[in-house]
Amino acid sequence: MTHRYQTHGVCSRSVTFDVTDGRVHNVQFEGGCNGNTKGIGALVEGMEAKEAIRRLSGIRCGFKSTSCPDQLARALQEALNKE
Repeated sequence: MTHRYQTHGVCSRSVTFDVTDGRVHNVQFEGGCNGNTKGIGALVEGMEAKEAIRRLSGIRCGFKSTSCPDQLARALQEALNKE
């Protein structure tokens, strides 16, 4: 199932992804730092969603209280809570 999450407090506007059998696939950010967001997607591809959440939660971007990786963790948690 494809999920879309409106990001908050970061340069990217949204993130879409699939969670299949508890694993993360097809992460794509809209906006943000192109290379970094593609890198995040590549690194979590096929990873268990709970592990991705554990690794990405709380990462900050500069003086911001969140980051694109943290927003992905929040999006994944929201998706798991809906399942």
